[in-house]
Amino acid sequence: MSDKPTIDITLDGAPRTIEAGTTGTLLLQDAIKSDGVVAMRVNGESWDLDRRLPAGAVVEPIALSSEDGLNILRHSATHVMAQAVQEMFPQVNLGIGPFITDGFYYDFGAIDAVTPEMLREIEKRMKRIVKEGQRFVRRDITEAEGREELADQPYKLELITTKGAGAEGASVEVGAGGLTMYDNVRRDGSLAWTDLCRGPHLPSTRLIGQGFALTKSSSAYWKGDQSGDSLQRIYGTAWASKDDLKAYQTRLAEAARRDHRKLGAELDLYSFPEEIGPGLVVFHPKGAMLRHQIEQYVVDRHMDYGFDFVHTPEISKGGLFHTSGHLPYYADTMFPPMLADEERDGQGNITKAGQEYYLKAMNCPMHNLIFRSRGRSYRELPLRFFEMGHDYRYEKSGVVHGLTRMRGFTQDDSHTYCTPEQAGEEIRAQIDFFLSILKAFGLTDFYLELSTRDEDGAKKDKFIGSDADWAAATQALQDACDASGLEVVPDPGGAAFYGPKVSVQVKDAIGRTWQMSTIQYDFNQPERFDLEYTAADGTHQRPIMIHSAKLGSVERFIGVLTEHYAGAFPAWLSPVQVRLIPVAEAFDTYVDDVAAQLRARGVRVEVDHSDDRFGKKIRNASKDKIPFTLIAGGEDAEAGAVSFRFRDGEQTNGVPVKEAVAHIVGVIDARINDSAGEKLHSDR
Repeated sequence: MSDKPTIDITLDGAPRTIEAGTTGTLLLQDAIKSDGVVAMRVNGESWDLDRRLPAGAVVEPIALSSEDGLNILRHSATHVMAQAVQEMFPQVNLGIGPFITDGFYYDFGAIDAVTPEMLREIEKRMKRIVKEGQRFVRRDITEAEGREELADQPYKLELITTKGAGAEGASVEVGAGGLTMYDNVRRDGSLAWTDLCRGPHLPSTRLIGQGFALTKSSSAYWKGDQSGDSLQRIYGTAWASKDDLKAYQTRLAEAARRDHRKLGAELDLYSFPEEIGPGLVVFHPKGAMLRHQIEQYVVDRHMDYGFDFVHTPEISKGGLFHTSGHLPYYADTMFPPMLADEERDGQGNITKAGQEYYLKAMNCPMHNLIFRSRGRSYRELPLRFFEMGHDYRYEKSGVVHGLTRMRGFTQDDSHTYCTPEQAGEEIRAQIDFFLSILKAFGLTDFYLELSTRDEDGAKKDKFIGSDADWAAATQALQDACDASGLEVVPDPGGAAFYGPKVSVQVKDAIGRTWQMSTIQYDFNQPERFDLEYTAADGTHQRPIMIHSAKLGSVERFIGVLTEHYAGAFPAWLSPVQVRLIPVAEAFDTYVDDVAAQLRARGVRVEVDHSDDRFGKKIRNASKDKIPFTLIAGGEDAEAGAVSFRFRDGEQTNGVPVKEAVAHIVGVIDARINDSAGEKLHSDR
């Protein structure tokens, strides 16, 4: 029996006794070989494997293929990239280099704009460093040592001074609990490169393997401050294997093919004219028809559910948003005020200042005024107001993105006023309601995200209301989430300033996640607007206010739906549902008659009477992603039939016109969302 001192730890939930001074590398040596373990979690914090374990440590292995393992891989690849850049440009000033979703970046100062040729050379040098198998070696340093060692790196010196506080991404580099450097050490023990970093890292660059690539470069500002130094940011991606990298690149290519901005132009749906400004869209006839179909369906569903349709203006005096609390908490995302109602003399000079008016960024304050416009009884509750509200938010021009991040948008916004006792059931029912709406559009893969108040005392100031109110509201939403049967992901700190919320996260056809419907529990605005109803006992009581949006915004929903279907919308939504193509001019009258029969049944039809050759007309219909292309020639006209051509190129000939019309109308009325369901039955 060894007489060396021992310590007790917990490994994967089981107690273990090990020699004092044991490292993760020794403890997890079998898992490193069999499971690809590259780091460990010690008392909840990610550590390098070569660190010695303290007594009482709770240890969990981190495999390379796990989310934490991939983040460590990507952060290690960031260091390799920075080493390669500094080899090429010794004078470079090193900024920060965190991992991000699916990849990493590093910021560099005192460097020219990065070209594609530079990216290729950097990647070539990275492959050499990876192949060398350099070890990542962690060492603790004092602030004085750091200042001496990094004397020629101004950004690193600033990080040492701030210790990460308030610096964009700086917590990745420095963090709390002291300063550490990471040395890249060659096999012969010589120092290849070093950087100020919190870590952890892979044991060796060799573990980065072949699953990485540099993707792009862009300009950036130090700490994200436009008044700061201009930097060059180089992005990359890294995966556990070369096959995973190829799969990711395939997903990127597919996402690019589905980009709603590209498809919007190709399908003549909408555009973003520079003359109007960033974050604002114009819908062309086909896009406007798509939008109309979506909005009409949502309005009809709200009417059926028991909502009352309302409408409010797009501009209001600023006092309204002070009352609601939005201006104190939300001013940065509202458009600056404009003046109106000023008084002028005969010469046009202002003699009395006017009121400040704001563009509406949200609809709830105006809905509160409708509720307050007359006395309300408990018998009216729940009272549900619904509006297709046109809102405006002052997003920075650099972050607007097509239809998915806009300055002007339309919310399918609703506000329900109910008693506290009704709130729980109302929330549960509305979650079911908006899930049914999303399913109707062919979105079926969901999970829920519960956004609550940040309970950190230093951050609670951005939320209003009592602890008791927050607890009751959060519990009501938690119960509703549990009743849904869906996965629930916590989002601490993500609540609105006036109450917690639940959002539906939807996965699209290629696995990307989008936030869609939201529902929020609000106990603050009824108090601020002095809303009340007469209870059964004659007393005046405060209602609870429930905010909800089913699509989120109509424009954003159209962007997501365009990418989900790659522009090939289901027949019930497609701007043009049928295109008729005569084989020759002699059959123009025949196809016009078929088109008239379809229009009489409410089908949206085009007839291609262009001078294009027949083959090009077929290709145009395919390019325009028309659900049903009907072709007619001599045999069809004689038989009173048409030939169906579907979006995948499959064709069914000799279908009687009456049967063709019935099939098309049936597919549309059934709101079938998969292309297979659009086809004629094989047993016809």
